[in-house]
Amino acid sequence: MKILVIEDERKLARFIKQGLEQHGHVADLTHSGSEGLDQIAGGLYDLVLLDLMLPGQTGFEVLQNLRAFGLTVPVMILSALSDPDKVVQGLDLGAVDYLRKPFDFNELLARIRVLQRKGTMSNDVVMRVSDLEMHLVAHQVVKNKTPLDLTNREFALLELLMRKAGQLVTKNEIAEKVWAVDFDMGSNVIEVHIYQLRKKLDAVGTTGLIETIIGRGYRLKTA
Repeated sequence: MKILVIEDERKLARFIKQGLEQHGHVADLTHSGSEGLDQIAGGLYDLVLLDLMLPGQTGFEVLQNLRAFGLTVPVMILSALSDPDKVVQGLDLGAVDYLRKPFDFNELLARIRVLQRKGTMSNDVVMRVSDLEMHLVAHQVVKNKTPLDLTNREFALLELLMRKAGQLVTKNEIAEKVWAVDFDMGSNVIEVHIYQLRKKLDAVGTTGLIETIIGRGYRLKTA
């Protein structure tokens, strides 16, 4: 899944991002309400994790503007505010859940799974590129009904490439969105994962799908 985290406490935001990515999700970060709203409008997100006390726009204002703009992405509030009136206000503005800080990360993951089971998020969001199908909720990639055995990191890497099919994806972008923000750009970890992913695609007959743009990054071919 592709998840946007809108949180101005940067250490907590990085912790959430890293935890989500370790469980196979692609996570983006932003630290203000205004920037978050812009990213939601311009990106295809399956879920937004939203703090309430934000610079630019509060979380309440973000929810109001999402409704005004007709944006229907599910939003889970993560907030230290425990006033029942604030909880009710956030839910009335369209949030699908409210998790109080500090929280156990396993509880956050469990609540995300509950939303999936309830159908709050699409029951089976499917992306298709070439002869591949990626089932985001089922966390599975198939070719002609043959599943690929991908690690969480390989799945997140392929998801990023598929979301930007036909476009250049730089190593910096891969490092930021698939690995942690403190990723060592001097390592060859990305190249190793690309190599392993290519091997698994080759094994099911999908060859040459990932194109290397020398010195710049990678591109997933669309035909």
